[in-house]
Amino acid sequence: MDHLKEYSQTVNQLFNGVKLFEKDEPLKGIRVLEVCYVVLGPACCDYLAEFGAEVIKFEGQRGDQMRFVTPYADFWKNMSPGMEIENHNKYWVGMHLGNPKAKELFLEMVKKADVVVDNLTPGRMAAWGLSYKDLSAINPGIIQLHVSGYGSWGPWTGRTSYDAVAQSMGGLSWITGFADRGPIKSGVWIADWTTALMCAVAIVMALNYRERTGKGQFIDYMQVENVIRLMDWTWLYTYITGKDRPRSGNRDLAICPSDLFDCKDGWVALAAFGEEEFRGLCRAMDRMDLFEKYSDPVLRLQEENAGVIIKAIDEWTRTKEVREVEELGQKYGFAASRVLTAKDAYHSRHFRERQAIQEFDDALYGHMVEQCYPPRMSETPSRLKWCCRPLGFDNAYVLKKILGLPDEKIKELEKEGVIFRWNPDIPSHCPPPDWDGVSGLKLA
Repeated sequence: MDHLKEYSQTVNQLFNGVKLFEKDEPLKGIRVLEVCYVVLGPACCDYLAEFGAEVIKFEGQRGDQMRFVTPYADFWKNMSPGMEIENHNKYWVGMHLGNPKAKELFLEMVKKADVVVDNLTPGRMAAWGLSYKDLSAINPGIIQLHVSGYGSWGPWTGRTSYDAVAQSMGGLSWITGFADRGPIKSGVWIADWTTALMCAVAIVMALNYRERTGKGQFIDYMQVENVIRLMDWTWLYTYITGKDRPRSGNRDLAICPSDLFDCKDGWVALAAFGEEEFRGLCRAMDRMDLFEKYSDPVLRLQEENAGVIIKAIDEWTRTKEVREVEELGQKYGFAASRVLTAKDAYHSRHFRERQAIQEFDDALYGHMVEQCYPPRMSETPSRLKWCCRPLGFDNAYVLKKILGLPDEKIKELEKEGVIFRWNPDIPSHCPPPDWDGVSGLKLA
């Protein structure tokens, strides 16, 4: 293991977290105009913002619905945790694009932007005169991404979608859970987050295409299509057999053994598919008879054989502590790791050392600890610079910096209701109660 230790030390120095903010940002100079609500669109733009894109988020007077989404209805310093997690490093403008004067301001910004992202009802931007045809007429290089539950065309277009609905409509919920129970949705917004990630990938691909050709393009993304793409071998299985994939609990139907097992003091995830891995597991269990009979991994996948193997492992792990199974996995070469709670993962030294968890001081909310997006990049890492902001917090900064508007014009737009800031009667729109009125504001 000496070579692994030496390699890890070398790579660790390459990714030195102390120098995080001294390093460049891969999307620096890319300007993104975000007209998004809830999770799907904002999370896409959050990926881009954490890698250096300048993201400007536009909200109507009611604000993003996520300002009211928080576990157990608990808010923290007027912040909704549901809002925070997909809205880092952005600039915040209170401006409804259905207002004709707001539309004019937005189109002026489009001339100086690279990307426009919306996840409104299909056709809403077009109804305001902000379709891709309208945007590309004034900026041929603009990239517009529209993401919705069911896309801009097709029999389901216009239907409302949330994460739980997308998981269900893509078939994911049906195959999740145990055979003797009903379907189960994931405990996190997995359809939202994975779709947002692929939206960000699509935008980066479009930027690459524009760099080579000078041409922008329109991207139409459907959330449920992304769920379908997550379904590994399921689609091909149905095509070949004509059958539905059954629910199988924690068991992997294509790898045996690969399951979660109960120990004396907790749960362990265990997998040993390769021949040497399975041999090691059988040695650890003192059950070489299983290896002699089921050394062929394909043979182990047959239903009756898999049942025998899983039952034997389950009986064995129940006599062990989690630590013992992990140590035996290290010794004999099979995969075995305890099932961490969310709190365990939060305190994991491994994630902290890799900067997957970053601690930073926010000008409004103080000390923060949050997860940062992978991948880890040696020269251009992602980073958290600030949290979500109150509605309209950066109105003046954005209008001065991008459009060069003087203070008098900005005040006039405020009086006319073209731009607006937080409603003091709605706490989740507002800064923390102890805000000093200056911290966090940026000057053009």
